Amino acid sequence: MIVVVNDANILIDLVKLGLEPHFFSLDMDFHTTNLILEELTEDQQVTIRPFIHDKRLTVYACTIDDLLTIRYLEAEKPALSTQDCSALWLAQRYRSLLLTSDNKLRKMAKTLQLDVHGHLWVFDKLVDAGSLSVEEAVKMLFELCDRINPKLGLPKAEIEKRLLKWKS
Repeated sequence: MIVVVNDANILIDLVKLGLEPHFFSLDMDFHTTNLILEELTEDQQVTIRPFIHDKRLTVYACTIDDLLTIRYLEAEKPALSTQDCSALWLAQRYRSLLLTSDNKLRKMAKTLQLDVHGHLWVFDKLVDAGSLSVEEAVKMLFELCDRINPKLGLPKAEIEKRLLKWKS
């Protein structure tokens, strides 16, 4: 089973799109840190709680020692936030896939030879699993880019590739 560490930006956008039930139904082992969860609004946290309760999302409560390690990582990588460093740290700890669309975090994860993916990968997995129809995925992808998170800046060429792949 794929172990996935979730960064806040993916979780936030999934909640805004109402895709969290589809996402957490994927056959993956989802994790995040308490620091990342704190980045979500109270309403977003309420939406995510059932998946935590059902053990479809594991929230790792960072210990004092963990926080020291995360702070050390943050000092080495000042462009990253404490929350970003907690995601990076957890992905390193589990040698897992890191799910984020934060470019600075993605680049750092790649330098550490971690497998890293973003929003488009999530859409691919939802379509591949049959959790979303092609029509729903296209609608949600455009909603994400146009209304939910217009500053996300997903590569247009990659979006076009998905649209062609999904329709074939």
